[in-house]
Amino acid sequence: MREPLDASIASFLEHVRNTSPSEHTFVSYETDLRQFAEYLGELGLETADAVETATLRAYLRALFGWGFTKSTISRKLSSLRGFFAHLKKRGALQEDPTRTLRGPSAPKRLPRALSEEAVERLIQAAEKGENPDRDRAVMELLYGCALRISELADLRWENVDMEERWLLVLGKGDKERRVPFGACASRALEALRARGPVGPWVFSGQGGRGHLTVRTLHRIVTALAQMAGVEGVTPHVLRHSCATHLLERGASLKFVQEFLGHENLSTTQIYLTISASWMKENYARTHPRATLSD
Repeated sequence: MREPLDASIASFLEHVRNTSPSEHTFVSYETDLRQFAEYLGELGLETADAVETATLRAYLRALFGWGFTKSTISRKLSSLRGFFAHLKKRGALQEDPTRTLRGPSAPKRLPRALSEEAVERLIQAAEKGENPDRDRAVMELLYGCALRISELADLRWENVDMEERWLLVLGKGDKERRVPFGACASRALEALRARGPVGPWVFSGQGGRGHLTVRTLHRIVTALAQMAGVEGVTPHVLRHSCATHLLERGASLKFVQEFLGHENLSTTQIYLTISASWMKENYARTHPRATLSD
């Protein structure tokens, strides 16, 4: 039976108490580990052996997002190294997830999420271009389904279930996933298919030979962004925007993970740190003292 996280932390803190004379050291370890346990609880992880290196990297990124300094994050990482090394030494862990962890360094910036209004302008621009059926479908699938640009290029009609509104998508590592689509994407796909002739690819090349390349699809998105007057738009920004808007409207982290095709929940967790308005709104809505009168 796997040891609960609270028991692992208690065991380590007892070890610190018995080996270190410094009360300050004990309090630092306790504070750092309780905070980490709270973070893991949000991810549904209840044992130390469920923690992966990717989980720890996401935690460090979250600490940066919460405004902690490099020196404070270094101390917290040191606490985690001590904790996991102790568990491995007493046989509670086979592998130490901090062993290959570097840090801290400033995290890479995520592409910004577009506003819903900016996305609407892009879709309106698609309807006014030279190839509105194709361009509308490109936008609805990149934003509406958060497809990677390579997944969009490879999409076949045989993997589009118009009746049930499902896509069968071949993602990273040739892993298949099912992605739902809504009424807007459905109308765009119906219009694209109705103009015929229909080849095997949703976005066919000239004369129906092959499919549009990733480079061509990038150019389509760039042209639509210029028409709409929206800066900084790429297919990946549309994917980020979709994920952000889903979370802002109440979607669960687990759903967004499956929807995006992320293998690790910790990869999806970074989206929780990129929307300040969402954080403020949720705080105001849920904290008992957030709305009391001054």
